Amino acid sequence: MNSIRIIHPDFEKFLQLKPQECIDLYTDLRNYVLELYPDANELVYHTHALTSVFSISEKLSDAFCMIPIYTKHLNFGFNKGTLLDDPNKLLTGTGKLIRHISVESNADYRNEAVKKLILSAIGLSISDMKKPSKIIGKTISKIKTS
Repeated sequence: MNSIRIIHPDFEKFLQLKPQECIDLYTDLRNYVLELYPDANELVYHTHALTSVFSISEKLSDAFCMIPIYTKHLNFGFNKGTLLDDPNKLLTGTGKLIRHISVESNADYRNEAVKKLILSAIGLSISDMKKPSKIIGKTISKIKTS
């Protein structure tokens, strides 16, 4: 499955260690987010999970959603999920802000209800942003390579 933006090589190295089903779902979900907001900056991490974080700036604090990939599954997280209007009760979790959708197929996120959540999360991040970003539409690796 092709990406609309190249996957960072630091991230790709770890992504290829995941099951193909996770890789395919991740790639499609990543593409979906970037289709909806092409100017998003993507911050990539490898900590307890291999994670793409999508932000309106180069800062984690301005992030609106994320895709953490675990050993054999992935989630679609919303950084300020508790603040989003979720009439369909799609978001789960118990944290102070973060909520997520469990992803087993593209039907779990390629639908109008999730699209509204994504657009709402983007709007919330834009309204909360302290100052405009100098970086737009880039992928930034936060993965330690040595």
